[in-house]
Amino acid sequence: MAERNLILWRHGRTQWNKEQRFQGQTDVPLDEIGIAQAQRAAQLLQHLGPHRLVSSDLQRAHKTAEELARLTNLEIELDQDFRETAHGEWEGLTYSQLLEKYGDTYHRWSAGTEIRPGDTGETRIEVASRMVRGIHRHLPKINDGETIVVATHGGAARAAVAQLLELPKNLWGNLGILSNCSWVVLQEIPGLDSKWRLVEYNSGSLPLPPLSDDR
Repeated sequence: MAERNLILWRHGRTQWNKEQRFQGQTDVPLDEIGIAQAQRAAQLLQHLGPHRLVSSDLQRAHKTAEELARLTNLEIELDQDFRETAHGEWEGLTYSQLLEKYGDTYHRWSAGTEIRPGDTGETRIEVASRMVRGIHRHLPKINDGETIVVATHGGAARAAVAQLLELPKNLWGNLGILSNCSWVVLQEIPGLDSKWRLVEYNSGSLPLPPLSDDR
């Protein structure tokens, strides 16, 4: 039985990314560079032969997914479960403004403390739970050996990867920040229900088959 593949794909750059503003669920569009990043990434991802394409309903992710849809003729299914973390009052603030107003809280949150960003935002566990819920809802729509691509957001993708790999909560912060339009490739482990192995992380090129005997 061939394993199913899951690709979590971060959206292209926005003006707020360039300005280092917290976006959260604020619906910010791609900028020109972000569109070019999405086009380049789609040219690569099409060669992985995706069978289904799902996206956050926020336009920066949806527009990123459209570039892959154009090349593969796949329809895009929009799903709110794949949105970025809600950051409450932090959204729209630059990194320097955030440190000035909420420095201590931000540092504790960044270190992995399970608090609500911006007072009313989502915890990482809440984000991971809805992301994984969405993944499990769409996975049955592909067959063994097929690939699903989820166009999503950096923080949400990291939380999902940490939960899917069953990392202890204190190690979630050990996963690096995803670059704009980079992706993560996860593959089901044969014979183990809902167990995943990490194939590629923060990738901007096609994964190469392993040459080692270390399986």
